[in-house]
Amino acid sequence: MSEATREAVSSAGPALPQAANADTRRGWLHKWTNYLKGYQRRWFVLSNGLLSYYRTQAEMAHTCRGTINLATAHIDVEDACIIVLSDSGRTYYLKLSSEVERQCWVTALELAKSKAIRMRSNQSDDSGDEEPTSQSDKSELYTTLRTLASKLDDLSQCNDLIAKHGAALQRSLSELETLKLPAESGEKIKAVTERATLFRITSNAMINACRDFLELAETHSRKWQRALQYEREQRLRLEETIEQLAKQHNSLERACRGAPALPSSSTELSNASKGSWTDSWLGKRSHCLKARTRLVKGETSDEDEETEYFDAMESAPDFITVTTDPAEHRRTGSNVSATSSEQTETWNLDSQGFELPHHASSSASASRSVKLNRKRRTHIPEKPNYSLNLWSIMKNCIGKELSKIPMPVNFNEPLSMLQRLTEDLEYHELLDKAAQCENPAEQMCYVAAFSVSSYSTTIHRTAKPFNPLLGETFELDRLVESGFRSLCEQVSHHPPAAAHHVYSKCGWTLWQEITIASKFRGKYLSIMPLGAIHLQFHSGRNHYMWRKVTSTVHNIIVGKLWIDQSGDIDIINFKTKDKCQLKFSPYSYFSRDCARKVTGVVTDREGKANYILSGTWDEKMEFAKVVQSSQDGTSCEGKQKTVYQTLPPKVLWRKYPLPDNAENMYYFSELALTLNEKESMTAPTDSRLRPDQRLMENGDWEEANVEKQRLEEKQRATRRLREAEAVKALEEGRDCDAYKPVWFQKKEDPITGEEMYVYKGGYWESKEAQDWNLCPDIY
Repeated sequence: MSEATREAVSSAGPALPQAANADTRRGWLHKWTNYLKGYQRRWFVLSNGLLSYYRTQAEMAHTCRGTINLATAHIDVEDACIIVLSDSGRTYYLKLSSEVERQCWVTALELAKSKAIRMRSNQSDDSGDEEPTSQSDKSELYTTLRTLASKLDDLSQCNDLIAKHGAALQRSLSELETLKLPAESGEKIKAVTERATLFRITSNAMINACRDFLELAETHSRKWQRALQYEREQRLRLEETIEQLAKQHNSLERACRGAPALPSSSTELSNASKGSWTDSWLGKRSHCLKARTRLVKGETSDEDEETEYFDAMESAPDFITVTTDPAEHRRTGSNVSATSSEQTETWNLDSQGFELPHHASSSASASRSVKLNRKRRTHIPEKPNYSLNLWSIMKNCIGKELSKIPMPVNFNEPLSMLQRLTEDLEYHELLDKAAQCENPAEQMCYVAAFSVSSYSTTIHRTAKPFNPLLGETFELDRLVESGFRSLCEQVSHHPPAAAHHVYSKCGWTLWQEITIASKFRGKYLSIMPLGAIHLQFHSGRNHYMWRKVTSTVHNIIVGKLWIDQSGDIDIINFKTKDKCQLKFSPYSYFSRDCARKVTGVVTDREGKANYILSGTWDEKMEFAKVVQSSQDGTSCEGKQKTVYQTLPPKVLWRKYPLPDNAENMYYFSELALTLNEKESMTAPTDSRLRPDQRLMENGDWEEANVEKQRLEEKQRATRRLREAEAVKALEEGRDCDAYKPVWFQKKEDPITGEEMYVYKGGYWESKEAQDWNLCPDIY
């Protein structure tokens, strides 16, 4: 055997015998590129009927230089060491080091081509033959059968190759017998040796294919036996469950007609994870959270047999809710505490927790209960249609802090972050209602609804607000119209932080300090508000605190922008120790829950649940009084869940409809349309006076970009002067005070122990006196 032949066999030998993958191969080949460079070394990979090549092995992780589908390709051989592949006008000339290596690649390519052709024909034959319901049930079986058939075809292909090489070997041996000259004898012996080598390689491949076929058949035979036994057991369970469902169906029908229900030893709605057929049979949407009632033989029942149960509107992940009739509960609630019974008596389903007045969106403010002191604007100039290459700007910004990226106004909306923060007060009526509550648990429900309502304006608001300049302020004085006045100030620039204070004569005060941390990840943008929100009611002195969830803007580069909210909000009443845990479920394509779902539980200091909250952050929230709880629920994952029996839910909050033509006005809400409206007597640092923002609102985007750059450069120059003054003071050995906000000061929170900026007073007095000497020149 020649030196080249031994090297080719040693390098190519393992490729065909490997794990029945005679149609899979990889290695270095020389590919013809052009007349200047000739043949170049490339890394080729043959897999799944596709031949792909790369410049290096490392490129396999990210860059493929070319691919040919062997199902439609033509395989040809030129001279001893060249393979020609052609498909749809593309032709690859591949040069190998020896005839043995060439034959190994040809064998693998022919096997891969035949398998690709079979798979293609099988897919076309199988399409439309089965019902949709049986396709999912039998897909694994058909896949296995096709795999076994493919292995048989591999064996047949190997058999044909063995016959072909065997015939060639026989011819070589016949020619060897007719030799006369010693020189010719040496050449022929070399040829016979190479033929014998090829025959051995092909035989090894066939032997390995036979072994893998046998192992695969034995493995799937045992698997099918287990699957058959499992299906038999499942059938018995389903028959028992159907019988139980039929009994409960009969009981519910009798209860609806007012007739006494038939006694049963056990009545149960099974978990939908036992089989998806229960969803279609019952017409229910929740797939693993079902109401269940149990009557244990020899024990007193906790619920009356006539109590009617329903699925929760949207089940929370950690509990199950079932709804009962208040009248039935009053008649049968022997095991419920007296307090719960008294509250049940006052639970009137006709009264809504927070009802939106019936009015058209164009005249929403006119029908509010409070008469307006002045007429606010209801329209702004429509958003112009400017095209912009987003990727050209964002490609160099991946991983950077969003506040440090220079952005044109094309990505903005004509509001600052301070004004967006003030938009949290869109549904301040919820806090007015909460201030009137004597029950802390019910008050907590309104506070929770208020925390959710602040996200309702973000569903279509994918544009970025203006980053406030250091020292920028925004006031919203609605003391006469709505009973509150609000003040925001940008207290830090890096990191960007804003302080907010709201006083309401309706009986509450709210303050917060929010730092926005944001990261651009290429496909999406994460916005993480950091900081606590405090709310205190003047009557009762109940003090609440919570933090915001993460907002995510998707499809930054390609596709339609959409926003999602995800995470948990824990609201704490520091006086009564009541808590509310709200869960914002992230959107999932595979989830059967409604999009933008929010669920929560209000508990007292002992951990007893008082109310269940459910709804969506872009539409409405409902709350239901808990009359009883148990640990009888079981989730789809086998974990035990708490089952809450509740009274029928009431609407706690509902979103206001958007104004007419909102899609052309940045999807601004009624309140947002008024935030940038010009006001008299405001501070010279007010966001309404910011020139670039005003130019953008008027549609002059080019001028707005120029003005925005001027303001940012002015802010940088001011910061450099402040830093230079600090360095000079340090050199002279004197103290240099850092920047201090005008209207807020940093103090330690007596409850949380955290330092935060709180309102120190003086703004509204300065406004009344029109004394703005303390305000910096930022515009």
